[in-house]
Amino acid sequence: MNLVERAGLALLHRIDPETAHGLSLTALRAGMVPLAGPVTGPRLATTLAGMALANPVGLAAGYDKNAVALAPLSRAGFGFLEVGAATPRPQPGNPRPRLFRLTADRAAINRFGFNNDGAQALRARLAARTPGIPVGLNLGANKDSPDRAADFAEVLALCGPVVDFATVNVSSPNTERLRDLQGRAALAALLAGVMAARAALPRPIPVFLKISPDLTEADLADVAEVALAAGLAGIIATNTTLSRDGLTSPDRTQAGGLSGEPLFARSTAVLARLHGLTQGALPLIGVGGIGSAEDAYAKIRAGASAVQIYTAMVYQGLSLAARIARGLDLLLARDGFATVADAVGTANRR
Repeated sequence: MNLVERAGLALLHRIDPETAHGLSLTALRAGMVPLAGPVTGPRLATTLAGMALANPVGLAAGYDKNAVALAPLSRAGFGFLEVGAATPRPQPGNPRPRLFRLTADRAAINRFGFNNDGAQALRARLAARTPGIPVGLNLGANKDSPDRAADFAEVLALCGPVVDFATVNVSSPNTERLRDLQGRAALAALLAGVMAARAALPRPIPVFLKISPDLTEADLADVAEVALAAGLAGIIATNTTLSRDGLTSPDRTQAGGLSGEPLFARSTAVLARLHGLTQGALPLIGVGGIGSAEDAYAKIRAGASAVQIYTAMVYQGLSLAARIARGLDLLLARDGFATVADAVGTANRR
């Protein structure tokens, strides 16, 4: 992290977290943020569900909720981006304050509630982007929808033609009863509708499922079985947690989903278990608590074909993506892996 980025972060940390979030996107769009450019190499280049990635480090959904900074983010060293979540109709989300920094824990708690401009607005922005690294859309449901399962298929039908992949997000803890859709029967029905919408696209795209880190062992087994049966392209493990174990920051009791460093062990354990349950048949994306190349490498060796970051950028800046990718290259070389793919799941074979 250079002095300019360090000074910018220090300034942003002096103001309300959600306002700072918005200002960071404004600065990106205005060209005020140094960008790393492409980061790749023979060891880093990989394929995820048929998509060619320059490197396996992606941006998690939630940072660019409304797809307003696609161009600069595509030049920030990421191998792929995920924006959203998008719901069929625009919605304001939950009342503010709804984002809290837990600085002592290198974490955050949010209860945004799928605030976004709606699928039509996001489709227009995604359609106007310049082709580059893969960009995916996180699919959500409106809070007041009479049929939330149908909302996911509706957003995919509208936006699917202008993205490279989509993610079914039934694991956010901030929309009441949304996580109930992770149950075996409800999930199977929901995914059947989503995959029917995918089949109707002019160019069927990979569809991922993002799951909670708070699932039981039995729940995980059900998710793995349903995902395989539905023909999903992969699973993203994991979303935020409701756990508050070991936190010390003043805002640790705020309602919402916890992300950042305290989530790392829990989400990595879920990832490793999923890799075992699916026996490597489904690509997995590891997300939750990644703040270094070593963290990303641990996710990959636990079974992730690619990783995503977000909360750690609050504390380490946007340049973190490039630093992780370069560090990952060195770790792969150190351990004799010719490619990222060669390292996937190796910790589980020991």
